[in-house]
Amino acid sequence: MNLLRSLASLCLLAAAFCVPAQEKRVHHQADLSDRAHDDSHGFKYDHEAFLGKEEAKTFDQLTPEESKDKLAKIVDRIDTDKDSYISHAELHYWIKHRQRRYIEENVNKHWKDYDQNQDGKIGWEEYKNTTYGFYLNEEFDDVEDKATYKSMMMRDERRFRTADRDGDGIATREEFTAFLHPEEFEYMRDVVVQETVDDIDKNRDGKINIDEYIGDMFSPESGESEPDWVQTERKHFSEFRDANKDGYLDNAEVAHWVLPGEVDHADNEAKHLIHETDTDKDQKITKKEILANWNMFVGSQATNYGEDLTKRHDEL
Repeated sequence: MNLLRSLASLCLLAAAFCVPAQEKRVHHQADLSDRAHDDSHGFKYDHEAFLGKEEAKTFDQLTPEESKDKLAKIVDRIDTDKDSYISHAELHYWIKHRQRRYIEENVNKHWKDYDQNQDGKIGWEEYKNTTYGFYLNEEFDDVEDKATYKSMMMRDERRFRTADRDGDGIATREEFTAFLHPEEFEYMRDVVVQETVDDIDKNRDGKINIDEYIGDMFSPESGESEPDWVQTERKHFSEFRDANKDGYLDNAEVAHWVLPGEVDHADNEAKHLIHETDTDKDQKITKKEILANWNMFVGSQATNYGEDLTKRHDEL
Protein backbone atom coordinates (compact mmCIF):
# COMPACT_ATOMS: atom_id res chain seq x y z
CA MET A 1 0.00 0.00 0.00
CA ASN A 2 2.80 2.43 0.89
CA LEU A 3 4.52 1.61 -2.40
CA LEU A 4 1.40 2.46 -4.36
CA ARG A 5 0.87 5.68 -2.45
CA SER A 6 4.46 6.66 -3.22
CA LEU A 7 3.89 5.87 -6.89
CA ALA A 8 0.69 7.90 -6.97
CA SER A 9 2.40 10.81 -5.22
CA LEU A 10 5.19 10.80 -7.81
CA CYS A 11 2.63 10.84 -10.63
CA LEU A 12 0.80 13.78 -9.08
CA LEU A 13 4.07 15.63 -8.50
CA ALA A 14 5.10 15.15 -12.12
CA ALA A 15 1.73 16.39 -13.33
CA ALA A 16 1.99 19.52 -11.20
CA PHE A 17 4.78 20.97 -13.33
CA CYS A 18 4.14 22.52 -16.72
CA VAL A 19 7.11 21.15 -18.63
CA PRO A 20 7.50 21.40 -22.41
CA ALA A 21 6.77 18.06 -24.06
CA GLN A 22 10.21 17.64 -25.52
CA GLU A 23 11.67 17.70 -21.98
CA LYS A 24 8.97 15.69 -20.23
CA ARG A 25 8.50 12.90 -22.75
CA VAL A 26 11.80 12.44 -24.56
CA HIS A 27 14.15 9.79 -23.19
CA HIS A 28 17.56 11.37 -23.70
CA GLN A 29 20.70 9.36 -23.15
CA ALA A 30 22.42 10.89 -20.14
CA ASP A 31 25.94 12.25 -20.56
CA LEU A 32 28.72 10.42 -18.74
CA SER A 33 29.48 13.35 -16.45
CA ASP A 34 28.10 16.78 -15.59
CA ARG A 35 31.60 18.20 -15.98
CA ALA A 36 32.97 19.85 -19.10
CA HIS A 37 35.09 17.51 -21.21
CA ASP A 38 38.24 19.62 -21.47
CA ASP A 39 41.44 17.67 -20.87
CA SER A 40 43.49 20.88 -20.79
CA HIS A 41 41.83 21.65 -17.44
CA GLY A 42 41.99 18.17 -15.95
CA PHE A 43 40.48 14.74 -16.40
CA LYS A 44 37.44 14.86 -14.10
CA TYR A 45 35.09 14.05 -16.98
CA ASP A 46 37.18 11.03 -17.97
CA HIS A 47 37.37 9.80 -14.37
CA GLU A 48 33.58 9.91 -13.93
CA ALA A 49 33.02 8.35 -17.36
CA PHE A 50 35.46 5.51 -16.69
CA LEU A 51 34.57 4.81 -13.06
CA GLY A 52 31.12 6.25 -12.48
CA LYS A 53 30.52 9.37 -10.41
CA GLU A 54 30.59 7.84 -6.93
CA GLU A 55 33.56 5.55 -7.52
CA ALA A 56 35.55 8.46 -8.98
CA LYS A 57 35.15 10.25 -5.64
CA THR A 58 36.68 7.33 -3.75
CA PHE A 59 39.79 7.38 -5.97
CA ASP A 60 40.26 11.07 -5.18
CA GLN A 61 40.95 10.05 -1.57
CA LEU A 62 43.70 7.55 -2.48
CA THR A 63 47.43 8.05 -2.83
CA PRO A 64 48.79 7.83 -6.40
CA GLU A 65 50.23 4.40 -5.64
CA GLU A 66 46.90 3.13 -4.32
CA SER A 67 45.06 4.53 -7.34
CA LYS A 68 47.44 2.85 -9.77
CA ASP A 69 47.17 -0.48 -7.94
CA LYS A 70 43.37 -0.39 -8.08
CA LEU A 71 43.44 0.69 -11.73
CA ALA A 72 45.65 -2.30 -12.60
CA LYS A 73 43.03 -4.63 -11.09
CA ILE A 74 40.26 -2.87 -13.02
CA VAL A 75 42.18 -3.35 -16.27
CA ASP A 76 42.26 -7.10 -15.61
CA ARG A 77 38.46 -7.05 -15.23
CA ILE A 78 37.97 -5.09 -18.45
CA ASP A 79 40.12 -7.55 -20.43
CA THR A 80 37.37 -10.15 -20.68
CA ASP A 81 39.06 -12.31 -23.34
CA LYS A 82 42.35 -12.29 -21.39
CA ASP A 83 44.53 -11.47 -24.40
CA SER A 84 46.41 -8.73 -22.48
CA TYR A 85 44.87 -6.00 -24.66
CA ILE A 86 41.92 -3.71 -24.04
CA SER A 87 39.94 -3.40 -27.24
CA HIS A 88 37.47 -0.66 -28.08
CA ALA A 89 34.60 -3.14 -27.59
CA GLU A 90 35.82 -4.12 -24.10
CA LEU A 91 36.32 -0.52 -23.01
CA HIS A 92 32.96 0.52 -24.48
CA TYR A 93 31.19 -2.28 -22.60
CA TRP A 94 32.94 -1.34 -19.34
CA ILE A 95 31.97 2.33 -19.57
CA LYS A 96 28.34 1.46 -20.41
CA HIS A 97 28.25 -0.93 -17.45
CA ARG A 98 29.62 1.69 -15.04
CA GLN A 99 27.08 4.23 -16.20
CA ARG A 100 24.23 1.77 -15.58
CA ARG A 101 25.16 1.30 -11.94
CA TYR A 102 22.57 3.85 -10.82
CA ILE A 103 19.91 1.70 -12.48
CA GLU A 104 21.23 -1.45 -10.77
CA GLU A 105 21.19 0.35 -7.42
CA ASN A 106 17.58 1.41 -8.00
CA VAL A 107 16.59 -2.17 -8.85
CA ASN A 108 18.41 -3.53 -5.81
CA LYS A 109 16.58 -1.03 -3.61
CA HIS A 110 13.18 -2.28 -4.83
CA TRP A 111 14.04 -5.95 -5.15
CA LYS A 112 13.53 -6.92 -1.53
CA ASP A 113 10.15 -5.17 -1.43
CA TYR A 114 8.75 -7.41 -4.15
CA ASP A 115 10.66 -10.70 -3.84
CA GLN A 116 8.44 -11.82 -0.98
CA ASN A 117 9.46 -15.48 -0.95
CA GLN A 118 13.16 -14.55 -1.39
CA ASP A 119 13.74 -17.00 -4.23
CA GLY A 120 15.75 -14.52 -6.31
CA LYS A 121 12.89 -13.93 -8.75
CA ILE A 122 9.77 -11.77 -8.81
CA GLY A 123 6.50 -13.21 -10.11
CA TRP A 124 3.76 -11.02 -11.52
CA GLU A 125 1.48 -12.08 -8.66
CA GLU A 126 4.11 -11.01 -6.11
CA TYR A 127 4.45 -7.60 -7.73
CA LYS A 128 0.68 -7.16 -8.16
CA ASN A 129 -0.20 -8.15 -4.62
CA THR A 130 2.52 -5.99 -3.08
CA THR A 131 1.62 -2.93 -5.15
CA TYR A 132 -2.13 -3.16 -5.69
CA GLY A 133 -3.50 -5.79 -3.31
CA PHE A 134 -5.16 -3.34 -0.92
CA TYR A 135 -7.08 -1.62 -3.71
CA LEU A 136 -8.32 -4.81 -5.38
CA ASN A 137 -10.23 -6.28 -2.43
CA GLU A 138 -13.98 -6.23 -3.07
CA GLU A 139 -14.67 -4.55 0.27
CA PHE A 140 -12.80 -1.47 -0.93
CA ASP A 141 -15.05 -0.80 -3.94
CA ASP A 142 -15.77 2.68 -2.60
CA VAL A 143 -12.08 3.68 -2.49
CA GLU A 144 -11.59 6.88 -4.44
CA ASP A 145 -9.88 6.38 -7.80
CA LYS A 146 -10.07 2.59 -7.66
CA ALA A 147 -10.62 2.58 -11.43
CA THR A 148 -7.41 4.56 -11.86
CA TYR A 149 -5.47 2.02 -9.86
CA LYS A 150 -6.97 -0.83 -11.90
CA SER A 151 -5.89 0.98 -15.07
CA MET A 152 -2.39 1.41 -13.64
CA MET A 153 -2.31 -2.29 -12.80
CA MET A 154 -3.26 -3.28 -16.37
CA ARG A 155 -0.53 -0.99 -17.68
CA ASP A 156 2.01 -2.53 -15.30
CA GLU A 157 0.96 -6.03 -16.30
CA ARG A 158 1.47 -5.27 -19.99
CA ARG A 159 4.93 -3.89 -19.22
CA PHE A 160 5.76 -6.85 -16.96
CA ARG A 161 4.67 -9.39 -19.59
CA THR A 162 6.83 -7.66 -22.21
CA ALA A 163 9.86 -7.54 -19.90
CA ASP A 164 9.37 -11.24 -19.13
CA ARG A 165 11.14 -12.45 -22.27
CA ASP A 166 10.64 -16.19 -21.70
CA GLY A 167 6.97 -15.73 -20.82
CA ASP A 168 7.07 -17.77 -17.60
CA GLY A 169 5.34 -15.07 -15.54
CA ILE A 170 8.46 -14.62 -13.41
CA ALA A 171 11.01 -11.83 -13.75
CA THR A 172 14.71 -12.42 -13.32
CA ARG A 173 16.75 -9.47 -12.08
CA GLU A 174 17.55 -8.49 -15.67
CA GLU A 175 13.88 -8.72 -16.69
CA PHE A 176 12.81 -6.74 -13.63
CA THR A 177 15.36 -4.10 -14.58
CA ALA A 178 13.71 -3.90 -18.02
CA PHE A 179 10.34 -3.57 -16.28
CA LEU A 180 11.46 -0.67 -14.08
CA HIS A 181 13.61 1.05 -16.75
CA PRO A 182 12.12 0.10 -20.14
CA GLU A 183 13.76 3.03 -21.92
CA GLU A 184 17.13 1.32 -21.38
CA PHE A 185 16.21 -1.82 -23.34
CA GLU A 186 15.73 -2.07 -27.10
CA TYR A 187 13.11 -4.83 -26.80
CA MET A 188 10.98 -2.57 -24.56
CA ARG A 189 10.73 0.28 -27.08
CA ASP A 190 7.19 -0.58 -28.16
CA VAL A 191 5.98 -0.46 -24.54
CA VAL A 192 7.57 2.96 -23.96
CA VAL A 193 5.89 4.27 -27.12
CA GLN A 194 2.49 2.74 -26.31
CA GLU A 195 2.52 4.14 -22.77
CA THR A 196 3.25 7.59 -24.20
CA VAL A 197 0.34 7.30 -26.64
CA ASP A 198 -1.95 6.06 -23.85
CA ASP A 199 -1.04 9.05 -21.69
CA ILE A 200 -1.70 11.69 -24.35
CA ASP A 201 -4.44 10.14 -26.50
CA LYS A 202 -7.51 11.45 -24.67
CA ASN A 203 -10.14 10.45 -27.25
CA ARG A 204 -8.77 6.90 -27.42
CA ASP A 205 -8.51 6.70 -31.19
CA GLY A 206 -5.00 5.24 -30.96
CA LYS A 207 -3.13 8.30 -32.21
CA ILE A 208 -2.24 11.82 -31.06
CA ASN A 209 -3.72 14.93 -32.63
CA ILE A 210 -2.38 18.46 -32.29
CA ASP A 211 -4.76 19.41 -29.47
CA GLU A 212 -3.78 16.34 -27.45
CA TYR A 213 -0.10 17.01 -28.11
CA ILE A 214 -0.32 20.61 -26.92
CA GLY A 215 -2.70 19.74 -24.08
CA ASP A 216 -0.11 17.35 -22.67
CA MET A 217 2.20 20.26 -21.93
CA PHE A 218 0.05 23.38 -21.67
CA SER A 219 -3.35 24.09 -20.14
CA PRO A 220 -4.19 27.80 -20.50
CA GLU A 221 -6.02 29.72 -17.85
CA SER A 222 -9.22 31.44 -18.93
CA GLY A 223 -8.36 34.21 -21.39
CA GLU A 224 -4.65 33.38 -21.34
CA SER A 225 -2.86 33.55 -24.68
CA GLU A 226 -0.40 30.87 -25.74
CA PRO A 227 3.24 31.65 -24.95
CA ASP A 228 5.82 31.61 -27.74
CA TRP A 229 7.20 28.18 -26.82
CA VAL A 230 3.75 26.63 -27.35
CA GLN A 231 3.54 28.20 -30.80
CA THR A 232 6.97 26.71 -31.48
CA GLU A 233 5.72 23.28 -30.40
CA ARG A 234 2.77 23.58 -32.79
CA LYS A 235 5.26 24.13 -35.62
CA HIS A 236 7.34 21.19 -34.44
CA PHE A 237 4.25 18.99 -34.53
CA SER A 238 3.23 19.92 -38.06
CA GLU A 239 6.69 20.33 -39.61
CA PHE A 240 8.74 17.59 -37.92
CA ARG A 241 6.85 15.19 -35.69
CA ASP A 242 3.95 14.48 -38.09
CA ALA A 243 6.18 12.96 -40.77
CA ASN A 244 3.40 11.74 -43.07
CA LYS A 245 1.41 15.00 -42.70
CA ASP A 246 -1.90 13.30 -41.84
CA GLY A 247 -2.51 15.53 -38.79
CA TYR A 248 -1.76 12.80 -36.26
CA LEU A 249 1.18 11.10 -34.59
CA ASP A 250 1.07 7.33 -34.95
CA ASN A 251 3.25 4.95 -32.94
CA ALA A 252 6.16 5.13 -35.39
CA GLU A 253 6.16 8.94 -35.29
CA VAL A 254 5.91 8.90 -31.49
CA ALA A 255 8.92 6.55 -31.39
CA HIS A 256 11.01 9.04 -33.39
CA TRP A 257 9.95 11.75 -30.95
CA VAL A 258 10.41 10.10 -27.54
CA LEU A 259 13.24 7.67 -28.39
CA PRO A 260 15.51 9.63 -30.70
CA GLY A 261 18.70 8.10 -32.02
CA GLU A 262 21.50 9.91 -30.23
CA VAL A 263 25.26 10.03 -29.91
CA ASP A 264 26.67 7.09 -27.96
CA HIS A 265 28.68 8.92 -25.28
CA ALA A 266 30.29 5.71 -24.03
CA ASP A 267 31.46 4.88 -27.55
CA ASN A 268 32.98 8.35 -27.95
CA GLU A 269 34.73 8.16 -24.59
CA ALA A 270 36.19 4.72 -25.35
CA LYS A 271 37.58 6.06 -28.64
CA HIS A 272 38.96 9.15 -26.85
CA LEU A 273 40.76 7.17 -24.14
CA ILE A 274 42.28 4.77 -26.67
CA HIS A 275 43.37 7.60 -28.96
CA GLU A 276 45.10 9.43 -26.10
CA THR A 277 46.92 6.41 -24.63
CA ASP A 278 47.57 4.07 -27.59
CA THR A 279 51.26 4.91 -28.11
CA ASP A 280 51.90 2.30 -30.82
CA LYS A 281 48.62 3.17 -32.62
CA ASP A 282 47.40 -0.42 -32.97
CA GLN A 283 43.83 0.61 -31.97
CA LYS A 284 44.00 -1.21 -28.64
CA ILE A 285 45.74 -0.52 -25.36
CA THR A 286 47.78 -2.56 -22.93
CA LYS A 287 47.91 -2.37 -19.15
CA LYS A 288 51.34 -0.75 -19.53
CA GLU A 289 49.93 2.00 -21.77
CA ILE A 290 47.03 2.60 -19.39
CA LEU A 291 49.23 2.78 -16.28
CA ALA A 292 51.60 5.16 -18.08
CA ASN A 293 48.59 7.48 -18.40
CA TRP A 294 46.87 6.43 -15.19
CA ASN A 295 45.79 9.96 -14.18
CA MET A 296 43.59 10.17 -17.29
CA PHE A 297 41.60 7.15 -16.13
CA VAL A 298 41.48 7.67 -12.36
CA GLY A 299 42.18 10.40 -9.86
CA SER A 300 44.10 10.49 -6.59
CA GLN A 301 44.87 12.91 -3.79
CA ALA A 302 47.71 14.29 -5.91
CA THR A 303 45.74 14.80 -9.13
CA ASN A 304 42.81 16.20 -7.20
CA TYR A 305 45.09 18.73 -5.50
CA GLY A 306 46.77 19.63 -8.78
CA GLU A 307 43.43 20.21 -10.52
CA ASP A 308 42.27 22.38 -7.62
CA LEU A 309 45.40 24.51 -8.03
CA THR A 310 44.78 24.81 -11.77
CA LYS A 311 41.17 25.83 -11.14
CA ARG A 312 42.20 28.51 -8.63
CA HIS A 313 44.85 29.80 -11.05
CA ASP A 314 42.26 30.08 -13.84
CA GLU A 315 39.85 31.90 -11.54
CA LEU A 316 42.56 34.45 -10.75
